[in-house]
Amino acid sequence: MKILTKAFHEPQGLLYHGGAVIYGVGGYVLGLYGLFSDNLWLNAGATALLAHAMTISAYMVHECGHNTVFRSNQTNALLGRFLNWICGTSYGTFEDIRYKHFRHHMDNDDVVWFVCEDYLQCHPRLVEWIKFFEWFYVPAHDMIMHFITTFAAFIIPERRDQWVRNVIVILVRGGVFFTVLYFYPKAAILYLVAYMMMMHILRFKDSVQHDYDSNKTLFAEDPPSRFGGRKTEQAHTFSNPECLKYDWPNWFTLCFGFHNAHHKRPTVPWYRLPAYYREQFGTGPEQVIPFMTQLKMYHKYRVNRVAQSGSELDELPEPMEEEYLRRARAGQIYGGNAVSFLNSF
Repeated sequence: MKILTKAFHEPQGLLYHGGAVIYGVGGYVLGLYGLFSDNLWLNAGATALLAHAMTISAYMVHECGHNTVFRSNQTNALLGRFLNWICGTSYGTFEDIRYKHFRHHMDNDDVVWFVCEDYLQCHPRLVEWIKFFEWFYVPAHDMIMHFITTFAAFIIPERRDQWVRNVIVILVRGGVFFTVLYFYPKAAILYLVAYMMMMHILRFKDSVQHDYDSNKTLFAEDPPSRFGGRKTEQAHTFSNPECLKYDWPNWFTLCFGFHNAHHKRPTVPWYRLPAYYREQFGTGPEQVIPFMTQLKMYHKYRVNRVAQSGSELDELPEPMEEEYLRRARAGQIYGGNAVSFLNSF
């Protein structure tokens, strides 16, 4: 047991990280199995379990990216690559995800190759279709990003050297999915529903955690940095926990909502973030975006959020820093869309 415990970044990691991985992998397997049942109630439960298992796996990919799980960076990467398959983002590499996310922390910026908003401005008809599907809670905006992820080696010039891997993963995942679709169409459709539920959860948490726009410098050589120091980083970072008073509700997303604490010290593992947040930022509710307020915004502006326009918010100036937090707490921002640490571009 001591040998196993020593492998983790912290002794408690065996319990917390281990439990999260067991839940993510076990829930994925059980969830998939339940999709093939003839019992509709079991189908519904399995779909929800599968969605949340993939969500937890995604947040564990994030933990692996920050090397908070194991002492060895190589072991973190190995687990991250495995969980990447569960999250459905294995078409690219775990190293690409980690690199982009590190740039996000080091540059205090949303460093990207593809700015979805600019693309949509040039394709108004596509925007209308996205809005149509988003009204029905189909995360069509995010599906554009997932499409690029699936065919990244053929779309992103800097990833052309990954085309063999890209083709193999497409053949493996595509072959399995379309085989299931042919023989068990209900199971295949429910898998898509579960995957879209995961998309909703991830983008819900990401949507209000920063107030800056995308910066197309992912592959630029020696790009100018927007980083203005740790104080500036905190001014542009916001927290949206499920619950500020109790820790356990935040386990639903591995405490990802304590985002100021995460940016203050990215090597703090998820299970210690609530305590670290209270230590560094206090317990005042005025410093966080309330869960129910964000939920209402997410529903109310689900269509307007696509183009960041079309509501009473257009009359207000673009909020930044303290004003962003004030407006978010009042339910008066659109929030971001199609943003996820799983997108490596």
